[in-house]
Amino acid sequence: MNRYRLGHGLNMTGIHLFLMAAALACLFPLFWMVRSSLMTQATVFTDKALIPGELNFANYATAWMDGNFGVYFFNSILYTFSVVLGIVIISSLAAYAFSRLTFPGKNLFFYMFIAAMMIPLPGSFVPLVVLMNKLRLVNTRIGYILCMINVGLSLSIFLFKTFFDQMPHDLEDAARIDGCSKLGIWWHVALPLARPAIAVVVIINSLNVWNEYILATLLLNDKSLMPLQRGLMVFQGAHSVDYPVLMAGLTIAAVPVLIIYFMMQKHIIKGLSSGAIFG
Repeated sequence: MNRYRLGHGLNMTGIHLFLMAAALACLFPLFWMVRSSLMTQATVFTDKALIPGELNFANYATAWMDGNFGVYFFNSILYTFSVVLGIVIISSLAAYAFSRLTFPGKNLFFYMFIAAMMIPLPGSFVPLVVLMNKLRLVNTRIGYILCMINVGLSLSIFLFKTFFDQMPHDLEDAARIDGCSKLGIWWHVALPLARPAIAVVVIINSLNVWNEYILATLLLNDKSLMPLQRGLMVFQGAHSVDYPVLMAGLTIAAVPVLIIYFMMQKHIIKGLSSGAIFG
């Protein structure tokens, strides 16, 4: 018994040391980004100290004012909110239909959505840009929002359907007896119960939209329409890069994502394992 406890303790210690090393490896780039944002262009490559001897907070003001970050920040918030809201509504409706309704071609359509997940995202950008050109939606907010909703639908439908498949039918029967329509059951029963799945969909798609760069570059030409990640390119010149100010801009861009993650982190594992909730 003592040998078993000793072996178990050593195993747990090894696991914790490995996890701590992995956590440090993930956090160190963030630390280095914040550290570099507090330095000057002259010291960013010469000062090797973990904490700079002189902190230069003016880089954040420069990034916000000279980089026109107020406009880019507003655009990213608008795009993220609109896209995530659209994805939650459309994907939850589609997933509920795939899970609970019977109609011709149901399995075929669902497998088409699943197959779309295997296509690399850049592979879908060309047809999206061609379609937006034909619809005259290039360089418009609505065009970019519709494209980003399309990008996030497949995975979101899969996550919602996995959850709805495990939802007890008794709850729907009770709602139907009370006079709820199918749409009413989706709104009053399915969505409230799917809060863990909604949290996962919100987190995943918020990260995708907030960090999107390539599609924004292809669709948007007007600087007043560009999101934050595209706006970071203003700090990269033809022959030089203002690294401290760029790092300050990256830090500003990372703050909202970290806030969303810390607010909703308790729902991540619960949502990903939502299929076992009704087991």
